[in-house]
Order: sequence, then structure tokens, then C-alpha cells
Amino acid sequence: MPESRSIVEAINDNIEDSNLNIPVFNSVALRLQKVLASKDYGIDEVNKLIIADAGLASQVLRVSNSSFYAGLNKVSTIREAIVRLGGSCVANITMLATQQDIYRSTDPKLNEIMRTLWRHALCCAIGAKWLAAKTNFAALKEEAFLAGLLHDMGKLFLLKVMEKIIKEGKQDGAISPALITEVMESMHVEHGANLMQKWNMPENYCTVARDHHAEQWDQGNALLAIVRLVNMTCKKVGVHMSPDPSLVLFACGEAQFLGIREITLAELEIVIEDAMKQI
Repeated sequence: MPESRSIVEAINDNIEDSNLNIPVFNSVALRLQKVLASKDYGIDEVNKLIIADAGLASQVLRVSNSSFYAGLNKVSTIREAIVRLGGSCVANITMLATQQDIYRSTDPKLNEIMRTLWRHALCCAIGAKWLAAKTNFAALKEEAFLAGLLHDMGKLFLLKVMEKIIKEGKQDGAISPALITEVMESMHVEHGANLMQKWNMPENYCTVARDHHAEQWDQGNALLAIVRLVNMTCKKVGVHMSPDPSLVLFACGEAQFLGIREITLAELEIVIEDAMKQI
């Protein structure tokens, strides 16, 4: 029989369970990120990890040849993709290819929210990579892509926990979309940062997960500034759980720090809107 407790209590009880196993990352994608963190990885090592899973290799090739990544000639092997795009880019493509399927639920209500969250994550990734390349921080473009993709990982984690609670029938009463949104907004930063640390993700991604909404943030951190600004841009153009078209981006500290002109912000909005249409 369902227990009489709040959804927040139910979530916290589940998170405190040492046996909790919530799938929010693909193991191969995580291993690739750890390989790249060593800085002395080889093409063969990256290639071997991906081709061990034929389905994953096919997905990576498909994304590598998409309009967002493709060069003049299509790549036909993972090794070609690594040579052309670089190990970091291919690792990000692997994360992208595997994450899409994780943002799904058999519960119709949660599935709709997850798909909205996926569109936001992907548009943030594309927008962050574009913005880094457009500014003086082109060297950060691959980091910006992954940081944009994963910055709201805490929301996905909480949705997966709620899905588990609903499946087990341990929650008294229906969980409304408004309550789900409230839970995600209030809890996702803490749990997203904890999740990144648990999976030993590099500190820069942990920082973005923790501080992408913080009122006080390190205004010397270019990666964080990029993701924060793109996140706000997505919110302005409507690719967000809580859209706000009234946002004025040019006056924000992130835009000032990055030295972005109003025309560049307008272009960023178009990039995100175009990405949304492709999705």
C-alpha cells in the first residue's frame, strides 16, 4: 500500500538507499571521458571502446555525418571520425548518441517532461559550442558542448528517481506536472553536482552543474559563463521547462564578461531556434 509521505521525502529515501542504481549515463561514454582526461590517450584506445558495441558505433557514425558535424566527405569508420573530428569531439558525440535514449520513460507524463528536457540539453550543447567558437574561447568549444549537454543532469536523475517511485507504487496520490517541475527546480543543482562527482567527471563539469543558476558565481570562469548565457538564451526562445521571453541578455554579467555584442546574441538565438527545428 502506498506510504503517506511527501514526494521529496520519498526521493530522499531512495537517494539514501545505497543500492540505488539510476541509469543516467552510458558506461562506454563515461569510460571515454575518463580516457580523454588522461591527456595521453591513443586513437586505438578510443576506437576500441566504441567499436566493441556495434549499435553504439552505428549511432556515433550517424551523428558524425549529421549536418552539425559533417565535413566534405562522409566518414565510414570510427577511426576516420576520430582522425577528422578529434578524440574529444568523438567522445562528446558518443555521449550525445547514448544520452538521447536515456531521456525516455514508460510513464507518459514523465516521458513528455524528459523529452522537453532532452531538447533543452541538446540545444544548450549546440549553442554553447557555437558561442565558444564565436568568441575568444574557441579552445573550449568541445568542453562547452559537453557542459551544455550535462548541466541539467540533476533534473534527469530526479525524474528517474520519481519514475522508480511511481513504478513501485510507493507514493500516496498522483504527482502533478507542476509538482514535478517544482521538485526539479529546487533539487536538481545539488543532486546534479553530486552525481557528477560520484561518476568522477572532471571538476569543470561539476562546477557548471553546481553553479549554472547561482547568484554568486566565478565570473572568471569562461566555461560557466558560456553555459549560463546559453541556458538563459534557451529560456528566452522557449527551449526550456520554464520559458521567459522577457529576458534581456545583453545586460547580464555573462554577456559582459564574454564581450558579446547584441548582434552575436541575436545570432545565438537563431542557432538555438534552428537546432530546435532539426530536433
